[in-house]
Amino acid sequence: MASTKEGPQPAIECSSNGPYLVRNLQSLRNSKGESIPTKPVIALCRCGASAKKPFCDGTHSKVGFSSQRLSDGSRDKRQDYVGKGITIHDNRSICSHAGFCTERLASVFRLKTRPWIDPHGAGVDQIVEAVKRCPSGALSYSIDGVEHRDQDRDPMIAVSKDGPYLVTGGVELEDESRAEGASEEHYTLCRCGASKNKPFCDGTHWSVKFKDDKN
Repeated sequence: MASTKEGPQPAIECSSNGPYLVRNLQSLRNSKGESIPTKPVIALCRCGASAKKPFCDGTHSKVGFSSQRLSDGSRDKRQDYVGKGITIHDNRSICSHAGFCTERLASVFRLKTRPWIDPHGAGVDQIVEAVKRCPSGALSYSIDGVEHRDQDRDPMIAVSKDGPYLVTGGVELEDESRAEGASEEHYTLCRCGASKNKPFCDGTHWSVKFKDDKN
């Protein structure tokens, strides 16, 4: 989505085996919602090892960080769950496993159950609110045949607690292919260095126990 502010639009370049180079971003926040000062160009760590998180300090070259995407794309498939008055769309390949859906609306988004989404498990308004909280863009919904995928927000990057960068507001991600049905308004970028679906988060920060005590 376009920013309501005038001026150059923010964009992210995923440098090869290096940091995210972010241009023209005015809003960068930590997990507490506090503002972090920005510059016209900032380098955000994505190897997980910088001592100056969220900023890059060059450690990626010392630890041998690779930006290569290892996933083969076989999970890149969107599925539809048709309910009464709403259809939920889901692409597991880009889920960051933030848990916002399963924790807030467990009657619809059901762990260890197949199918894992029950579109009849709650009212339409409850489902819409839960889907809107999905940070990765894995979830969207349709009502009366019209898909609702994006939101109207100003560009921002939030550093989640011990997890990925939460990008909202249509910050351009340069030269990166998107999954089927993926949002361009919001997405999550790996910052632990271990995702197999780089640059996108795939939830691996949980298994590698990634920590960032400062943010």
